[in-house]
Amino acid sequence: MTSTPLERLLTGSLVVAPAVYLIADLLYATRGWDDPTAAVVHVLAAVGYTLVMIRLVTIGNGVLAALLLVVGAFGAAGDVAYGFNTIHVSLGDTDLVDATGAAVLIKPLGLCFPLTLLLGAAVLRRIARTWTVALLAVSAIAWPVAHIANIGWLAVAVNAMLVAVFGAVAVALHRTSDPVPASAG
Repeated sequence: MTSTPLERLLTGSLVVAPAVYLIADLLYATRGWDDPTAAVVHVLAAVGYTLVMIRLVTIGNGVLAALLLVVGAFGAAGDVAYGFNTIHVSLGDTDLVDATGAAVLIKPLGLCFPLTLLLGAAVLRRIARTWTVALLAVSAIAWPVAHIANIGWLAVAVNAMLVAVFGAVAVALHRTSDPVPASAG
């Protein structure tokens, strides 16, 4: 297989980031939604998902890839912000979700993360198996339900689905004889 270190890193993120996020949500589900350890793992996973988003952008093309890049950047910021918010809450600080003023920025940024997953499903529909695209779309829709309502078992289930989806995509990309080129479109 011909690939660059960058392509291997980005493809590897498809395996690592979802697995790390699954650990974060397992910790949240078992220790509470204000657990500082879960929050630290959450922040690391959110950074990892930034690489996942970049990998998905390299698979896409045209307007869809450009939209995924912009929404994904906002989604990454929101996801990291929610992790740091949990760290703040665990220290007894104000929960930004309940605050007003500038703090309300966390909500729309946070919703950009599941939108990133949904756009990722749209990108993958050209190259991935139907079950992976469908499962990614379902995960994108279930993500905010699980995390806004703090439903631990659902958050864990969503992340388990994401591990399966992105693991399958990583394996498929690894098996191709040529790396997936970034489109100039």
